[in-house]
Amino acid sequence: MPEDSGPRDSRAETGPDGLSGGSFPWAEEAAELLRVIRGSRRLVFFGGAGVSTASGIPDFRSAAGLYAEDFHGLPPEVILSRDFLFLQPETFFRFYRERMLYPDAKPNAAHRYLYRLEKRDVLRGIVTQNVDGLHRAAGNIRVYELHGSVRENHCMECNASWPMEKILFSEGIPRCECGGVVRPDVVLYGEPLEKYVCIGARREITNADTLIVAGTSLAAEPAASFLNDFRGKKLIVINREETPADGRANLVIREDVAEVFSRCSG
Repeated sequence: MPEDSGPRDSRAETGPDGLSGGSFPWAEEAAELLRVIRGSRRLVFFGGAGVSTASGIPDFRSAAGLYAEDFHGLPPEVILSRDFLFLQPETFFRFYRERMLYPDAKPNAAHRYLYRLEKRDVLRGIVTQNVDGLHRAAGNIRVYELHGSVRENHCMECNASWPMEKILFSEGIPRCECGGVVRPDVVLYGEPLEKYVCIGARREITNADTLIVAGTSLAAEPAASFLNDFRGKKLIVINREETPADGRANLVIREDVAEVFSRCSG
């Protein structure tokens, strides 16, 4: 069942174009977005950290993002690495609890809209760079989590599975019942992406007739290169800042993706 995501959007009534909230500056682009979605048979969504900022989770590279401030003099990119986990696990888990875990975060309008599209069998897959697990919490099943999920963890000795709460409520280094270290199932710097997740994600992008890229600067590789597999007719970019994909996109909307999808009912 989808996770309770709080109160729903209560804007003005939906207009004949399928948009809610009355007039707004980018209504024409939003109407075109809905026309493309309604005409799609194999829609795929490729998203990044900007999808979850409306849920209270900071992105990575903005002025207020995760990478904007060092942690006790150490860059987050250094801490979130496989080597650092092994060499300084106490600092790794202190940073991880303080900066990576948001147990109270709920799916926002973007997650909820994508869930509705999947229920209608319009959306064939979500390829996400996020590790917050909110797409699955919203109810989506066809999700490819390229960088893993903070909601899944395992013992490095016996491979036993543990929920997020195991790390969240542990002190120091979280330990399994066998004594092994419990680590998150997230891809750290120095680790490869999971092979079969990548195969599935690239297959969906290759077979899509419409690809929506949202909430990402497309700065993270190799995930960003997956867009090169797209051979469909419609590429849509929804992002506050410019991206490398803008030049080949059929439609670019310079807005927050949660705000855009909150206007859509079609």
